[in-house]
Amino acid sequence: MVRTKDILELINLIAPFDIAENWDNCGLQAGSLNQEVKKVIIGLDVSTPLMNAAKENRCDLVLTHHPLMLRAEKSIDFNKMPGKAIEIAARQRISIISAHTNLDKAHDGLNDYFAAKIGMQKLKVFYTENLSSIPDDETIGIGRVGSIEHKTSLRQVAERIKDKLGLSHIRVTGDMDLPIRTIAVCTGSGGSLVDVFVRSNADVYVTGDIKYHEARLIEENSKALIDVGHFGSEYIAVDLLHDRLNQAAQKARMNIEIIKFKKEKDPFIIV
Repeated sequence: MVRTKDILELINLIAPFDIAENWDNCGLQAGSLNQEVKKVIIGLDVSTPLMNAAKENRCDLVLTHHPLMLRAEKSIDFNKMPGKAIEIAARQRISIISAHTNLDKAHDGLNDYFAAKIGMQKLKVFYTENLSSIPDDETIGIGRVGSIEHKTSLRQVAERIKDKLGLSHIRVTGDMDLPIRTIAVCTGSGGSLVDVFVRSNADVYVTGDIKYHEARLIEENSKALIDVGHFGSEYIAVDLLHDRLNQAAQKARMNIEIIKFKKEKDPFIIV
């Protein structure tokens, strides 16, 4: 019998929970570690549509990239999130697990997957911190930096990324004819690393949620930015988690069904 705790152990092999950021909330969000798991559904966000899909598909476990809660709630109201998700989870006996910054930072995690998808090579960690549990591991950290096979223009890189990620729009800062060879990426919100990018040898920074003054700083330093949006950089986590969990479950000889929730859309609408 496969239980929630067994799925947690598999995810810990894929993306160790001890490398998550201190502010983050990874791991079990709701449910029981001893709950039997026969069917898993994977999504980006813990949302009402995802929880309803878990109920309709008779899933025992919901796995997401973004956590159900990042901060402690003062009250749990079943009429709104996150209380609504907790009520469905409790009534239907569905466990919820999230793999967030541990998946972002892990070797072969989301940033490696994103970088490979847009054609980057010779990848290195973009930004590292003091990770006392793994001080000698240079494959774990925030973001990735790497090269592309042939030097090309910012315009061509932007068009390629837009195509590879299947995005309808992106935001670009910089000279569209700027030669690009080295790229830095950070999935999700990368604004906090703009200074790191400016000091680096990378020509363009690919991330999401960049603010006006951060874009100006990049522009003033004659570098480039491609803002694919938070959703645009992370919706592929569903495919990554599905593939990696399937592989891990098969290797561990766990007989579970894993499905993807693919109805999520970027909350921003361009008009």
